[in-house]
Amino acid sequence: MSMEGYVIREMASNEVDLAISWADVEGWNPGLHDAETFYTTDPHGFFLGILDGKPVSSISAVSYGESYGFLGFYIVQPPFRGLGLGVEIWNAGMRRLMGGNIGLDAVLAQQRLYERSGFRPCYKSVRYQGVGTGLESKAKGLRYLSDVPIDDLLAYDDQFFPVPRHLFVKSWIRQPKGIALGALTEGELTGYGVLRQCRLGYKIGPLFADNEEIADALFRSLCSYAPRGAPVFLDVPQPNAAALDLALRHNMNPVFETVRMYSKEDPGLPMGRTFGVTTFELG
Repeated sequence: MSMEGYVIREMASNEVDLAISWADVEGWNPGLHDAETFYTTDPHGFFLGILDGKPVSSISAVSYGESYGFLGFYIVQPPFRGLGLGVEIWNAGMRRLMGGNIGLDAVLAQQRLYERSGFRPCYKSVRYQGVGTGLESKAKGLRYLSDVPIDDLLAYDDQFFPVPRHLFVKSWIRQPKGIALGALTEGELTGYGVLRQCRLGYKIGPLFADNEEIADALFRSLCSYAPRGAPVFLDVPQPNAAALDLALRHNMNPVFETVRMYSKEDPGLPMGRTFGVTTFELG
């Protein structure tokens, strides 16, 4: 459906905050400093739908190269739903990523909609909520990622994403008021995690580790940098039973679910070492 006066265009850098504010209203609890990292990753991957001069819809279609992209921020403002505006901006995002495998994290109510567009479910993620401890202490063997050679970090992250996402990682670990820690075993990076401040509390993501013991040390240390009693969230992929155990062991409660979907093949990521998803918006 086409509507007169409806225009879809790329977002300017200062407009990504608008999409993030809409995501906050939807209850997705984005990070306070996500916009800069997201836009840095792909400045041409964010779209805004304008109706009669008023922003009414958004989508991100972030390209990580020709073979892989990720959809997020698919939002139509509530008064304008049911008019076909979402279909048009969806199509704009899909055209942006045409040809490659496309991932997204769908709220469960929208899973059927995406299936009709050719996406297939891969796994569910459960958002767990716990609390910060305010201790500001690192477990033995952990370092700030700023003290880890960047090439080592990028090579490690490459194992957990369908294609390299170096621009994203370099920015993600350096965002304001964030804490990024790495685990070293005999000088080798064997896990890393990032804590960032969100509209409500803090999120840990990613949380990647070679085993549950390393993941637990990273998790406890990251929680220690959140103020005592502040909400801390971890998005746990259900296929990783050890990650679910970690969340329950630390008295976290499930508060939200999504389903990871792909337009083509399952990229075969190491779910047994993925204890926390990086972000539902950009993968």
